[in-house]
Order: sequence, then structure tokens, then C-alpha cells
Amino acid sequence: HKMPKEISLPQMERGVAKVIGGDPKGNNFLYTNGKCVIIRNIENPAIADIYTEHAHTVTVAKYAPSGYYIASGDASGKVRIWDTTQKEHILKYEYTPISGKIKDIAWTEDSKRIAVVGDGREKFGAVFLWDSGSSVGEVSGHAKLINSVDIRQKRPYRLATASDDTCGSFFEGPPFKFKFTLRDHSQFVNCVRFSPDGSRFVTAGADGQIFVYDGTNGERVCSLGGEKAHKGGVYAVSWSPDSSQLISASGDKTVKLWDVGAGTAVTTFNLGTDVTDQQLGCLWQKDHLLTISLSGYINYLDKNNPGRPIRTIKGHSKSIQCLTVHKKDGRPYIYSGSHDGHINILSLIQKKNDCFSGKGHSNQVSKMVTDEANELVTCSMDDTLRYTNINKTEYSASDVVKMDFQPKSVSVAAGGLSLAVCIGQVVLLKDKKRVFTLDSLDYEPEVGAIHPGGTTAVVGGSALLFLRKSIEAKGAITDMAYSNDGAYLAAIDDKKVATTFTVADGYSVKDEFYGHHARTVALAWSPDNEHFATSGMDMMVFIWTVGDPDNRIKLADTHRLHHVSGLAWVNEHTLVTTSHDASIKQWTVKY
Repeated sequence: HKMPKEISLPQMERGVAKVIGGDPKGNNFLYTNGKCVIIRNIENPAIADIYTEHAHTVTVAKYAPSGYYIASGDASGKVRIWDTTQKEHILKYEYTPISGKIKDIAWTEDSKRIAVVGDGREKFGAVFLWDSGSSVGEVSGHAKLINSVDIRQKRPYRLATASDDTCGSFFEGPPFKFKFTLRDHSQFVNCVRFSPDGSRFVTAGADGQIFVYDGTNGERVCSLGGEKAHKGGVYAVSWSPDSSQLISASGDKTVKLWDVGAGTAVTTFNLGTDVTDQQLGCLWQKDHLLTISLSGYINYLDKNNPGRPIRTIKGHSKSIQCLTVHKKDGRPYIYSGSHDGHINILSLIQKKNDCFSGKGHSNQVSKMVTDEANELVTCSMDDTLRYTNINKTEYSASDVVKMDFQPKSVSVAAGGLSLAVCIGQVVLLKDKKRVFTLDSLDYEPEVGAIHPGGTTAVVGGSALLFLRKSIEAKGAITDMAYSNDGAYLAAIDDKKVATTFTVADGYSVKDEFYGHHARTVALAWSPDNEHFATSGMDMMVFIWTVGDPDNRIKLADTHRLHHVSGLAWVNEHTLVTTSHDASIKQWTVKY
């Protein structure tokens, strides 16, 4: 059975606002990553629920004011309306109101009408009845895609939109009819939001300005902060429950808390100096002020200490490529590396994420292992091997080895040995220095392993290659590893077969394991040396038993719609898996 350990962060894109939804009771918040909608408990964000039924990338999700349903929209223009009260999240209705990416969704206060905007081919928005899809007006008046929509939560209803054409639009209804254009911004308008009491609405733009309008007649009231609200573009705003204040998130890496009546900033929260500290989303939920950085990190702001958030939820927002487990003082930590070069540290005891400080990899982390010197050894598409001291939790500027070609795999053994398998080249290193290079190979190497004894290195590609002899495999090798005691070598190939070899018997074939329906991806030995796990493009994970190929445990669809990209064992009964859905899951295995 599984226990989710690490929930993916919001998927972020530079210069693109991120909508965070909140539930009407104030207990949960929700956001999207890939094809998933992620619902998290605001008090304890480790409690999470993940909705995985979209076939395309989900861009926005919003609770109905009743709290019973969520409407989520994706990149194809599809809106799914689903039940929040049951674990199965039964689909209630499905519509395709526009033929392109959905950017924002808004409900009327009676939970009966939905407005959807985005980048459609024929139109940029629609407003319809939730239970029939019948139109209840027209969202018109814009020449470019619409970024944001909101509906006044009081009668008489009003609807407002914000667009890349530098304008906002104001509508009355239902049926909703265009009334006039709001022409105050000079660049893209990123966000529009009505106050909870309906008396005001605001627009926020890439020009750094926030304008306040009358919620009933749409007339401009004032601008926040005089000439400019922020030095950078404003991506999101969120009102306080009592409608007197709001927070704004900006590319200038700050969030400001505004007294709307006075038009002045009460507090400025500085979230950092790095590009990844740009603020692209925010949510005011009860007493919680949440913002989202470009890194995907979720910040809980502290009104009394604007320089330091109360907490920051870290983790991965990009697909995870690899992971490994290391025990420090007997406590297990999961290290995982992602598509953008980020390395995350997850404590299984404290259930807390952290990361190394300083400058690390600048591109995808392809493989990682830990060595006897308490170092995390990683290889990356930035053409480097890195050795990072686990006890210091910061990257070393000196312990980086530049490779001639891009490394795809790294393995280690006692005595300071590392084996890097690169495109067209194999490099053996001792104490972080090259001692041996194999190139001009007549095959493309994919993966390597060093025997725990440190005497033999094995490289897999189109065939298994030893330094002295080669052994034919069923297909091209995709991953391999020695058992911890060095008795067996296990390999998987692109013909869907897993094979174990007996080391002491000249690497004779011990067993062949069949079960995967597609190309195999990753392999990891259990500490008991009797079992190993494999994953494949068929979304399956199998746990195999040495000497008994028919005795297998199958984990189907472990990371819904995503294959498992990495496997590691915490102990002989605990397996962790990771995937391109940017999450890590823990499984308890009973033989």
C-alpha cells in the first residue's frame, strides 16, 4: 500500500501568472501541475488529494461557492466539473467552451453559472449554466487572449475580464452583456478580482499598476500606490475576507499588503533576490497569506515579520528524473533530482523538504548516488559530475568535474571510485580525478555499475560489456545494478526483460523476468539482496524475487498517467518511487 510523501509544487512558467484556488470554508487551497489538480490542507499541507482525470495539462481549478464541486480547465479548452465530497471525485459534467488553453474560471455565488476565459481560436471566453452548458451571455470585447475573469459574488451580478490587449472589460447580467472597456493599463492585464462584498474590483497589470473600480457601475475609483504599485509586473491579487485589504504578487520579488480605502501599502514582503523569487500567484484564505514563487515554492507570509515567511513549502515543480535514499544518523533522507537541475532533500522522519544552498546543476539531473564519504554524486545534462557533502547542505564550487561529453549515468564504489557513462565515452574516476577513459566504442553506452568490491566495472548499452569480456543481452540495456552484497548483477533492457547474472559463476544468467509491456526504465535492489524493483513506460512497477521469476508483486499505475522515472529502497519493506508528475510516493511491501 502507498503513502504519498512528497506532493508536487505548482508548475510555474516565467512571466505567467499562477491562479491558486481556495475552498469556501477556508480549509484547503488548490493548484495545478501537469495533468494533476492538487488540493492541500492549508494548516497541514502534507495532507493532500490529487485529481488526475485530465488528459491534457491542467491550467486552473476553482471551487464552486457551495464547496461541493471543483471546475478545472486544461490546455485543450476542456472543463471538468467534479465532486469534492467523495474520494473518487466523480465527474458531474464536462464541457469544451473554448478551443484552446483555459487561463481562468469564475463561478456565480449560487454555484449555477461558470465563466471561462483563455486563448480560444474562435473566442476568448464563455459563460454558461453549470448543469447544461447552455450559454448565459457573451464574453466579448477583447482582441487578444483573456488572462483573468471574475464575477461579483452579490446581486446584481457583474463580470470583469483582463486581457493581453492591455484592456479590461466590464459586463452586466445575466445574461451577461458587454458594457464598456477599461483602458487604464499600458501593458498586459494579468488579473481581475472582485472584493468579497462586491463593492470594488481591481485589475493588475504587467505595467506594475493596480487600479480599483466600483463593483456596481465599473467606474474607476483610484490606483494603488500612486503612479505604480510595484517596480515589476503584477501577476496576481487576492482580497482579505473583510474586503478592506488585498495582497499583490509581483515580478519585483515582493508581495505588498494594501489598505484599499487609503490606496497605500501597509506592508512590503521581500521574498528574495533571485529570478526564481519572482511572485506569480497569491491567496488570502482566512488568516493565511499564501504566495507562489517562480521556483514553485509556496510561502506563508508573516504580517509581523515581512522579511521572513512563517513557512515555505519546498519540493519539486518540474518532472523528477532520479532519486536515491541515504541514511544520516540512522534517519532516512530521500534525495531527488529534477528536469531543471533542482535537488530536493526530503526527511522521512520530519516529513520536511529542504535543498542545498548555492549554485548547483544548471540542467537536468540524470542520475544520483551516495558514496562512502557521505557525498551525493550527481551527473547532469550540464556536462558535469558533482560531489556534494550531505552534512553541509550546500553545493561545493570546487567539487565539480567537467566531462568531455554529456554524462547519462554515474555509479560509485568503495575507495573513492566513480564510473561516469557519457555519450560515446566511459570515464573511471578515483577521488574525483579521471584515471581511465574508454572511447571510440563500437556501441552506445547507456548505464554503468561498479561491483561493491571495487574490482569490476560493467557498462551496458547495446550489449553488456565487461572490461574483459562482453555478454549478449536480450536488448539494449536501460538500467542495471549490483545487489548490495555483490552476488548478483541485475539488468533491464528495451525488450521489456529483466535478467539477473550470478557474479561468482562468471556472470552466468540466473533468471529472466517477464511482465513489463513496454520499455523498462529503472531498477533498484532491495537491501535484502533477494528482491529488486523495476519500472517501465507501461506505468508499472514490479518487485521480483531472485530464483523465483513467477513470484512477483505488481504495482499498477503507481503515478497515474506517468511512468516511474526513479526507484529507491528505504529498507527491505519500504520502496519509494518518483515520476514526471513531480511527486514522490512511498510504498510498504509485504512478501
